[in-house]
Amino acid sequence: MAEKKAEAAAAGMLWGGRFTGAIDPLMHKYNASIHYDKALYKEDILGSIAFARANSKAGIISDDEFQAIERGLLQVMEEWKQGTFAIMPNDEDIHTANERRLGEVIGKDIAGKLHTGRSRNEQVVCDMRMWLRDRIREIDSQLVAFLKVIITRAESEIDYIMPGYTHLQRAQPVRFSQWMMSYAAAFKQDLERLRQVFERVNLSPLGCGALAGNPFRIDRNKIAEELGFSGITLNSMNTSADRDFLIDFLVWNSIFTNHISRWAEDLIIYSTSEFGFVRLADAYSTGSSLMPNKFNADSLELLRGKSGRAFGQMAGLMMSVKGLPSCYNKDLQEGWGPMLDSVQTVSDSLGIANGVISTLKVRPDRMEAALDKTMLATDVAEWLVRKGCPFREAHHISGRVVAESEKLEVAMDKLTLEQLQAIDSRFTADIAEAFEYETSVEAKTAKGGTSRSSVLEQIQQTRALHSTPKNSDLTQLVSCHPLCCASSKDTEGDCESVVFHHQTGKGNLKRRTHTMQRLNLGFIPRQQSSDAKGLFLQEYLDGYTGRFSRP
Repeated sequence: MAEKKAEAAAAGMLWGGRFTGAIDPLMHKYNASIHYDKALYKEDILGSIAFARANSKAGIISDDEFQAIERGLLQVMEEWKQGTFAIMPNDEDIHTANERRLGEVIGKDIAGKLHTGRSRNEQVVCDMRMWLRDRIREIDSQLVAFLKVIITRAESEIDYIMPGYTHLQRAQPVRFSQWMMSYAAAFKQDLERLRQVFERVNLSPLGCGALAGNPFRIDRNKIAEELGFSGITLNSMNTSADRDFLIDFLVWNSIFTNHISRWAEDLIIYSTSEFGFVRLADAYSTGSSLMPNKFNADSLELLRGKSGRAFGQMAGLMMSVKGLPSCYNKDLQEGWGPMLDSVQTVSDSLGIANGVISTLKVRPDRMEAALDKTMLATDVAEWLVRKGCPFREAHHISGRVVAESEKLEVAMDKLTLEQLQAIDSRFTADIAEAFEYETSVEAKTAKGGTSRSSVLEQIQQTRALHSTPKNSDLTQLVSCHPLCCASSKDTEGDCESVVFHHQTGKGNLKRRTHTMQRLNLGFIPRQQSSDAKGLFLQEYLDGYTGRFSRP
């Protein structure tokens, strides 16, 4: 009787064997994560196939059992894809749901062997790392596309000169392209940081168990290789507790959205009637329900506002993990929700930012009208320096020229030579060259400056960053790896495949035969090589080898 009671209380729960009482319904709801971690269904299934294969090679399950598990899991994946997977009340997370459904498909006796030697502690980390790795690749591509638009416009609009501001006060003339490249430089650093985050995310945790490791002599490196990880985590106890890879991304996102926020703020200011340097397209603007005249830069205001959300998500996760004891604790479940939102938000933000800059109308006439000769006061000081005057003295002399201009209510370049010489006798007629905006910007020839040559150099350096890297250390890929579509056959079949391996000193390729069911995963296939027997999916080619694909 007690056994039946325990079985009823723990029905469907992976952990229910030692419990005799039913879980409180609110506790079950409070504990469940299936409502958001169902997004990990594909990663969970691919990780399970790789783990089952490792157990098969270690002799823990038979080849027939592995093939049944693989076949069943692929069917479960297809159900998720088609939207026919039915979530049951006891499916507290994606791992429980997939294993439960696998048991229904192939029988519980075989499905019950899937989890041998594996803990959900490592399983969820694997799922998250795989999912985040692929999302980082997508964000990387979006950021590259955004940078391309910026540098293309910077190159084509290099002749426009505008006021540069410090403290929101007009400071010195700069090229509009220099302003654009100032943010391109920030986004370039964001791209570099994102790729560093990718490398830390792309490590396999499988084989670490709950905390102590795996006792069945599975090959962790082989699992990592199959799933496209660049390596494995170092310590089993740290692996189950580590959420640094999530924090890494949230920190990255905070820095990036801070840059986007500042970029948006500048454009908001420049788009006001008082400035009028730029005008947003209707597609990225809204109006007022009361005032018919309003033309609001809501797209930019939302970009600015969402940075606060990013900061909150980063701080929230760090507070959740602060002070946790070793290994897994349920607090760690709190990291996944903010991560999902963070990834979606940054992806949407990049799409909006790209749309804004792609359709932005620039008004060089308004920029030119905003220029003021007092912005050339530094050029006057530099002219004096070239005449042998110490800079500090030149600074004071130029300041007096500005004061005289304001006193007489005339532009600095309208002061007569006699009036200038009354301030300092070293002024000569060629001071007139210091009062030209083009001369001013072209004088800034040092690397990083606003001269034409310097801006073009910045553009070239930024463009070089996102060129497609050479995969010189990797062999050519063809099908049919377990993470690709099958050969040209429409049905299940055996095929000999060339598997993606790091190139050995002799350049050898490893081969194996396996059974593969055709999958329609909706990705773009890579061009087939002349001797290939099928198509390798672009997504898996780039994602599961830890390589980036550039537009």
